[in-house]
Amino acid sequence: MIKLEHVTKIYPGTTSPAVDDLSFTVPTGEICTIVGPSGCGKTTTMKMVNRLIEPTDGEIYVLNERGEMQNVLEMDPIILRRNIGYVIQQIGLFPHRTILQNMGTVPKLLEWDNTRIRSRAEELLDMMNMPHEFLDRYPHELSGGQRQRIGVARAMASDPPVMLMDEPFGAIDPINRNLLQNEFLRLQQEIKKTILFVTHDIDEAIKMGDKIAILNANGQLEQYDSPAKILSEPANEFIEDFVGADRTLKQLNLIRVEEVMDKKPFLLQSTQSVEEALQVMDEEGQDYAYVVDSDRRLQGYVSRKDLKEKSGWIDEYTTTAATSLPITMNLRDALSEMLMVDYSTICVVDNRDRVRGTVNTAMVQEALMETHSSGKREEV
Repeated sequence: MIKLEHVTKIYPGTTSPAVDDLSFTVPTGEICTIVGPSGCGKTTTMKMVNRLIEPTDGEIYVLNERGEMQNVLEMDPIILRRNIGYVIQQIGLFPHRTILQNMGTVPKLLEWDNTRIRSRAEELLDMMNMPHEFLDRYPHELSGGQRQRIGVARAMASDPPVMLMDEPFGAIDPINRNLLQNEFLRLQQEIKKTILFVTHDIDEAIKMGDKIAILNANGQLEQYDSPAKILSEPANEFIEDFVGADRTLKQLNLIRVEEVMDKKPFLLQSTQSVEEALQVMDEEGQDYAYVVDSDRRLQGYVSRKDLKEKSGWIDEYTTTAATSLPITMNLRDALSEMLMVDYSTICVVDNRDRVRGTVNTAMVQEALMETHSSGKREEV
């Protein structure tokens, strides 16, 4: 979908290249993260794809509207940019326009009618888990995280096959950044866009990327590979230093809770009686149990201690769970959640809040020991 062949950029008045003989291919439907030290040409590389910056030498190909690979230098730059979604750290929403008007910027240029634009905007808000009433608000009426979501939605409005994302979550606080990363990875499973994603954070690069391009000074490519390969087989000393000494811990970013969770956890139904619940907990040797409704949606948890000498139904004594884990979450984030709420076991839920399993600290520890002993883990 995106192919760079021997791309070089030398700015006027300089002798050292900003990008030097850069070649790599991003497969269709994958995220390629570009990472490296400051001044290594990350953003320059991205901007050459949509010709905001013209390359000095080399060729860049993208899939055009006819489904053919075409050199961007042979394309009308305006048409090229209208077919590539672009998300930046500063978001760039027009403050005097409503959210609907912001999201309709490119579709208007493509001569979509108002009904089609609103329908697409509502569809995108649904995908972002945001209410439709946001469409009539202005950017200043939304939080920073909400504006960033709208920035991503705007880039997707015309359904472009390619997206460029330049540190899109860099200006967001750590908690919201983690939430946005997870939300976007969930979304990417549905939309399967081909994405160039610039970041300065190696942890974000590992978490977000199907492929990672690590650049050194002057835009020289040191390694282009899957996150698993980079962590297990760094190409040289520069890569080892850049990735860091905690490579084994970073590999937890590559393992989803779905891969290690208990898919048949011990659960209680909210309609069970206290007497029945205590009997089952005694038989299974459980002091605590998560409670679900008839649709398997998480209701909370109960403890044997709280049910002792009680009567009635267990939903009367159910405590709301402090958190649950989306099934797409990686083990590193899962471990962080466990430590934050001080739970040794947490429910794993799908996008309809139905319990699909449970994961505990022992499972995370076992996965960590496995990656450490094997030295690498096959990419899923």
